[in-house]
Parts: sequence; structure tokens; C-alpha cells
Amino acid sequence: MPQRARTEQERLQRKYLTIEDLRQGAKRHLPGSVFDYIDGGGDDETSLRRNEDSYGDYSFIPRWGSVNYPDVSTTILGTKSELPLFLSPTGGTRLFRPEGERAVIRGAARAGVPYGLASLSNTTMEDVAAAAPEARRWFNMKPKPDPRDTQALLDRVSASGYEALLVNIDARTIGHRERDYRNGFTAPPTIRFGTVLEGVVRPAWSLGFLLNEAVAFPNLTGDRPEGPMTSTPEMWRSLMGGGFVPLGWDDLADLRERWDGKIVLKGCVNADDIVQAADIGFDAVQISNHGGRQLDHMASPLDVLPDIVDRVAGRMEIYVDGGIRRGTDVVKALALGADAVAIGRPYLYGLAAEGEAGVVHAIDLFRQEITRTLCLLGCDSIAEVRERGTSLLKHRAMAPARIG
Repeated sequence: MPQRARTEQERLQRKYLTIEDLRQGAKRHLPGSVFDYIDGGGDDETSLRRNEDSYGDYSFIPRWGSVNYPDVSTTILGTKSELPLFLSPTGGTRLFRPEGERAVIRGAARAGVPYGLASLSNTTMEDVAAAAPEARRWFNMKPKPDPRDTQALLDRVSASGYEALLVNIDARTIGHRERDYRNGFTAPPTIRFGTVLEGVVRPAWSLGFLLNEAVAFPNLTGDRPEGPMTSTPEMWRSLMGGGFVPLGWDDLADLRERWDGKIVLKGCVNADDIVQAADIGFDAVQISNHGGRQLDHMASPLDVLPDIVDRVAGRMEIYVDGGIRRGTDVVKALALGADAVAIGRPYLYGLAAEGEAGVVHAIDLFRQEITRTLCLLGCDSIAEVRERGTSLLKHRAMAPARIG
């Protein structure tokens, strides 16, 4: 490692000991309304809180014995990943740092993990691919109402070297994200003049935002508006086709026929749906409630993971996201049967706080914590965690009901 990179890594290690430290760093760098866009959820944010709380329902049961230095690598979709973790797609990434998705893909490449690019990214899929040609790239999308538009998009994705699709089924409409509405944001995210004024007390963010190209959504619209503002009410009506888009299982089956690579079903907590996706040939499922940003009071991914593993394990790979903030969370998910996990907010906190170096540091915090957890559990590898499974865990028993 070059001395400059080593010095930067040491600085970040001293400054940010946890993902929560990176979260606080993001909060210091961003205007409050932009930070709330990362941090908030739908309605009362019950799902958002439950995603994190569900990991506290499990405790570890270590076993004594000799342990080699743990191997924390694995395979995801048949290809090696340095961690049982990938970066989930997130929209509006250039709101947090001007380099946006380019910084994220370079960070993912340095860390040796896959990155899912959102269809609502602020950088074209071609430019993201060019920023890190060596990176494992997945593209997040859903079928379009017109199959010709779907095929045209797939042709672009293939030509840009993306190895897999992440197909959303949790965005039939957008959740009611009340923090954003109170702050004057819409979905997709909008920057209004008031947000820029708010950024006066965040001069580094404001300068980066005002001096760089406009925040747009070029993968879907091709539009690049002049200046830093986006007019998202009109844009969103265009993207959503005026409201709800009536797509169903036939559209997913058609997508499977059109795409030669791997496909991951994203945004599902219903085991019956996941079985149906396996039946039509999907390669994996990302169990998700969209980070608690869509339907509130939706089941947390960890709560439904054991049932889904029982129903489909062996037929497709199983990933889980939502509320993952520690390496211990990752290991708990693996012990319950997940093949890998996905993170969103943690790497965005790193991006907002420190740019590309912050993305790398967020992933490295997970690497350190996963390694330490395996050592203390008495496991030599990710494979051993999966083999030992739920014998590593104790579920917190519910208190008996009080009578009278």
C-alpha cells in the first residue's frame, strides 16, 4: 500500500471507530435535509427501527477451541468476493459528494466486493463502468411497460459490462417519507434553493454542489438540466408513467428470458413470492423492505430469513439487507442461512463524511468486525459459520404473558 494511502487509512481509523461515527461525520458534512434523506424512513419509521432492533434478538454462543486467522472471503453469484457483503443500489448519490457513484464503485473495487448501481443513479452506467473497469458491477432496474424499452436498457447494461441485474419489486409507488416532505424534498430527491441556503453552514458541501454538474437521472431520462437544481415533480411523473406501473410475474419471466446473466430479485419478504422467483429461474433473492423507506410496519428481513431459508435454500442464493451496522449483524445473518448481506446507508455515511476513502473505510470496518467476531466465536471461515448455523445463536425468548 502506498504511504499516502496508508496515512489516510490510519487517519480514518483514528477518527471513525464505528459506522455510527461515520454517520455522525456525514451529519456534520451535510445540510440537515440532505442527511435526513439518507437517514429517514417511511411514515412512523417503525420498519426502519425494527430492521436494526431485530439483530438484538439474537445472542452468540461461542465454542472453545483453536482458531486459525479467519478467512472472511466467500463467493457471491459464483464469483469470489473478499467479504460476504455487497453494496446495495442507492439513488441520488451525488447529493452527498459530487463524485457520487464514481467514488462508490472505486471504493467497492478496492475492497473487492460487488456494487449494485441504481437506475436512479446520478451517473450513467457507462461512466460508472469506466471509473472502475475491474469492479464487479450489478444494475438495479425493473421491467418497463414497453418491452422494447426494457430490451434497449438491457442492451446498454450488457454493453457496459454489468454481470447481474437487481430487479426491484418493492417500488410500485414511493413510500411516504415524512422527513423529506417536511424538508421540502420529493422522491426522487430534489434540491431546492432553501436547501442550498441551509448549506451555508456546510460550506464544503455547498461549494461542491454548486460547482459541479446538475443532479440528474441520466440512466432513465437522458436529461442533464442546467445548473444544480432538478425539477423532480415533473421528472418523477415521467419516470413512473403518471403513477402506478402495472407489472407482474409475466414481466419478470420475460426479463429472465431476455437477460443471459444472473438476476437477483430485490425487495421481497414473502416466501411464496421468492419460491415463484426460483421457479422462473432467478438466481438469488435480496430479502429487503427497502431500508424501511417504503411500506411501514413491513416485516424486517431478518425476521423472515429463517422461513425463507427453509423454503428455498439450495435453489437460489439468499441475501439480506436492512439495519446492518456491525460485523456481528453480518455473522448473525449468515448463521441464520443468508449467503451474503447488502449494505446501503453505511457506505453512504462513509461517502458523505470522507468521499471514496470513507466508502473504503466503511467496508473495512465490517471486515475488521467480521474477522474479530469469527475469532471470538471459534470459527475459521465464513463456510464454518454457515456449517454451524443456528448452533452459534440463541434467540431471545419472549416474556410470558402476564395473567390478571
